Amino acid sequence: MNKSVDIIQSEINQFEVLFREAVKSNVPLLDRILKYIVKTKGKQLRPMFVMLSAKLCGGINERTYRAASLVELLHTATLVHDDVVDEAAERRGFFSVYALWKNKASVLVGDYLLAKGLLLSLENNDYKTLSILSDAVKKMSEGELLQMEKSRLLNIKEDDYFTIIRNKTASLLASACASGAYSASQDDELTEKLRAFGEATGIAFQIKDDLFDYGNADIGKPTGNDIREKKLTLPLIFTLEKVDSKTKRELIYIIKNKNKSRADIDKVIEQVKLAGGIKYTEEKMEHYKQLALNILASFPESDAKEALIELVRYTTERKK
Repeated sequence: MNKSVDIIQSEINQFEVLFREAVKSNVPLLDRILKYIVKTKGKQLRPMFVMLSAKLCGGINERTYRAASLVELLHTATLVHDDVVDEAAERRGFFSVYALWKNKASVLVGDYLLAKGLLLSLENNDYKTLSILSDAVKKMSEGELLQMEKSRLLNIKEDDYFTIIRNKTASLLASACASGAYSASQDDELTEKLRAFGEATGIAFQIKDDLFDYGNADIGKPTGNDIREKKLTLPLIFTLEKVDSKTKRELIYIIKNKNKSRADIDKVIEQVKLAGGIKYTEEKMEHYKQLALNILASFPESDAKEALIELVRYTTERKK
């Protein structure tokens, strides 16, 4: 994704400065935690999508930078809260905020980041941006809770799976692209087109993530982790629909009762491969990737378009 970074490198640098300013606090403990978060944050894919969507639809301006900051603030808040929910000791190869500062501080830091994002928009009258991103936060919560409910009962169907990932993962990327488009154009039709583009890309991104659980790539989490957490993703959902009732009962028994056993997890993974669950899931990922590329095809040629095409390909071809 070098081209994507290259054509907005100066804008990314400017965004970095603004984001660091946005998370400053006069409370020493809070400021210390926030500096740690800034130091350990990831590739900033979502702010890149905001800025490239704006560039595609007219150009990057001050409203775009604020939209990118809001997206990153909300995304970071949800990650901090997720680590509390999951009791996760690591985030991107570093100790998580939860591991270092425990529950109470983590929840409060997540709340603070959320409030900072809301204030950033309200103080600058960015009501449309706030509306777009607030909808994403609502959907992310709904997606998480639906997944929690369905995982407990182990009765996720394919439609449920797509509802979950559309809400839980794709909604934020969709909102990032929509807010970037609106910041540059104030055009509702263009904004919706980029929202649909971001949603398709986000779905492809999550499917790729779910496929890693069935491969051997070094992705920072052990293979079979979703099975261990009783998380039913598309390869396994497809398999449970395809296999005979005896095999289905055996697989569900392992997921419910023997999900800590490496040998049993490997049995499930092998069955998914035999049933064609990997191939089917890869085909679905390609479908959403193509959907995203088809939306981009309606735009005239530009550096921003080429960079977004590269980012879409990165989401499905990445190694981790």
